[in-house]
Amino acid sequence: MKLLEDRIREDGLVLPGNVLKVNQFLNHQIDPDLMYKLGQEFVRLYQGEKITKIVTIEASGIAPAIMTGLILHVPVLFARKQKSSTMNTGLYTAEVYSYTKKVKNTVSVDQKFLSKDDRVLIIDDFLANGQAVQGLIDICKAAQAELVGVGIAIEKSFQDGAGLIKEQGIRLESLARISSFADNQVHFVGDEDNE
Repeated sequence: MKLLEDRIREDGLVLPGNVLKVNQFLNHQIDPDLMYKLGQEFVRLYQGEKITKIVTIEASGIAPAIMTGLILHVPVLFARKQKSSTMNTGLYTAEVYSYTKKVKNTVSVDQKFLSKDDRVLIIDDFLANGQAVQGLIDICKAAQAELVGVGIAIEKSFQDGAGLIKEQGIRLESLARISSFADNQVHFVGDEDNE
């Protein structure tokens, strides 16, 4: 999605350790117009799939997920990283390791919000090593929900996450696919073809 790639080039910052900082528009300050356009693109890519629920993980996946849910008129369910005092029984859980934050979290969703009758689209902001998405996949499996696919705003194609998802036979649609951060610049899959 050229609009997202252009915004990453304009406002993204490459940090040591293959980290891309996009806090001006995605995961700290949020550009709602851009998030709405991401939602429109996910809806276009998954049209006809009869999605009944969007599933994401807190916090940065919520913005693109909620816009997708708004357009589809379906609920958005986010997995919590911290267990609320009101959430102590009837949970689907999964262990998720964050390479950016170097912590392991047990993420959870209330069982009453996800069932075998749901057709789920997972939406997240980033895909790198795939641990967050795998946790959401595991939660969907535990609920026996039908997973129609995964939508990612920004994929680091040079890391293992995309392969992990595709090896399971799960459809993956990423709106911006980064091939490298060579010379502290963001390079997208397909850039070589445009030179």
